[in-house]
Amino acid sequence: MNIKVVIFEDNAKFLEAFSFLINGIPGIELTGAYLNTRNIISHLKRNTPDVVLMDIGISPVNGIDATKLIVENYPETKVLIQTIFEDDDNVFAAICAGASGYILKSYLPRSLSDSIDEIASGGSPMSPSIATKILKLFRDHFHKSNLVENYNLSKREVEILKLLVEGGSYKMVAHKCGITFETVKTHIKRIYEKLHVASMSGAVAKAIRENLI
Repeated sequence: MNIKVVIFEDNAKFLEAFSFLINGIPGIELTGAYLNTRNIISHLKRNTPDVVLMDIGISPVNGIDATKLIVENYPETKVLIQTIFEDDDNVFAAICAGASGYILKSYLPRSLSDSIDEIASGGSPMSPSIATKILKLFRDHFHKSNLVENYNLSKREVEILKLLVEGGSYKMVAHKCGITFETVKTHIKRIYEKLHVASMSGAVAKAIRENLI
């Protein structure tokens, strides 16, 4: 079954370019492309996307607030934020709003297919520089010296969680741990259950906030 994608992008040239790229990727179907977020809930209801590619600076509802609306109304839909700038406040706000990934537009042309596949599989694709920035942001905002609770994570689960905090993708984790992609997904599902979180960003935030790694 194809991964259904909707784009919200206020730059017509970027919208055209991303639409062209997505339409050329096997297994991924573009079901909607919009220059603004007016009537966003109606668009989502009509297109029922698995993944939303969201420009952070779009209007009239900006990318952060639009992400909140999507998460509240369509919790199964994953939001991949796209932006030109590595602004600390926006990066932090997007993750807190429920975005599952954060990609620089300059990074997208060579990573779009993998990013959509990864986010649809429950991952959190991020440009390398963004992953580093998020790690620093969460450390600065949430660092605590003591472990709040023993979550009974196995040695392998701690290893995988550490790689996720460092910005590793599912494929990278599988390669470094010498296990299959499906085994990584199984471990991450167990990590979510033990940490009582529902997303990669939630697991990463909790790992850093509670000094689990």
